[in-house]
Amino acid sequence: MGYVLDTAELPAADRREAVDTAMRYASAPCHVLHEHPDGDIHARMEVWDFGDATIFTHRSTGIRLLRTAKLARQDGMPVIALSVQQRADGRMERHGRQQVVAPGELLVVDLSAPYDFSWAGDGAAGCLQIPYDHLGLPLDVVRRATPEVAASPLYRMVTEHIAQLARNPSAITGDAASAGVAAASIDLARALLVSAARSGRHGRQVFAETLLTRIRAYTRLHLADPGLTPARIGAVHGVSVRQLYKLCAEAGLSLEQWIINERLQRVRHELTRPQRRHVPIGTIALGWGFRDPTHFTRRFKARYGMTPSQWRRWSAVPRP
Repeated sequence: MGYVLDTAELPAADRREAVDTAMRYASAPCHVLHEHPDGDIHARMEVWDFGDATIFTHRSTGIRLLRTAKLARQDGMPVIALSVQQRADGRMERHGRQQVVAPGELLVVDLSAPYDFSWAGDGAAGCLQIPYDHLGLPLDVVRRATPEVAASPLYRMVTEHIAQLARNPSAITGDAASAGVAAASIDLARALLVSAARSGRHGRQVFAETLLTRIRAYTRLHLADPGLTPARIGAVHGVSVRQLYKLCAEAGLSLEQWIINERLQRVRHELTRPQRRHVPIGTIALGWGFRDPTHFTRRFKARYGMTPSQWRRWSAVPRP
């Protein structure tokens, strides 16, 4: 589900207030200052639910977002934003440190803390917003990492991934695979922050620590591919199948079982979608890598306590 504000549809006199209100909804509460408050203000904002995260895109005339210490103290919902600048240079000041973010570069912002962000002229950015409780990282690790992300070897990969999410969020969030992509995106963000928090001191150790996170993110992104095998996963990440199994075992993870459970979860979610009710269950299961209908049905029932057809009928019944 998405929320879209386009000031082109509003009278000029109403645009400033609309942008200010929308920004408070889409991001953290802050003072919104326009480069030309009495001039022609243009803005387009989109907010899309994306699993446990949110995709937020913003294009507008010159703007400044000032989050004071007082506003930060009033906010009870900590969120981390990974934002890729799309147009104009973004200028960020936080904790007395200034940073210029060129188009195509990534900025990580702790939205629960004070900051001063702006751009001049026609600017744009797209970001992934993740609540702290879904990152699974200590607050001090996140705050130590945010100014250092560019030093991480994962920086460019994560930057390009978020840029792709922001290009067409309506299509991505509307796709049946969006839940898996969202989970993978959070995994990638977590890996980047862990890496950045220790950049420059233990690079090899960090690479090893984030390997399983990157493997899980890659796997989630390719769940629909029937050719997803341990050999392929290992080859993509530069490890042997034996090393891959050892890494998973040390984390208490059965790779094959985890992949099956993730695929079952995607099928289960897709069976609840009204626009997919006309699609045969076997077709949906095949689309998520289950080649044997009998095996799929048995696995589904063992996991959820009912057959796929029973689940589809049950989920279609309206409830308060």
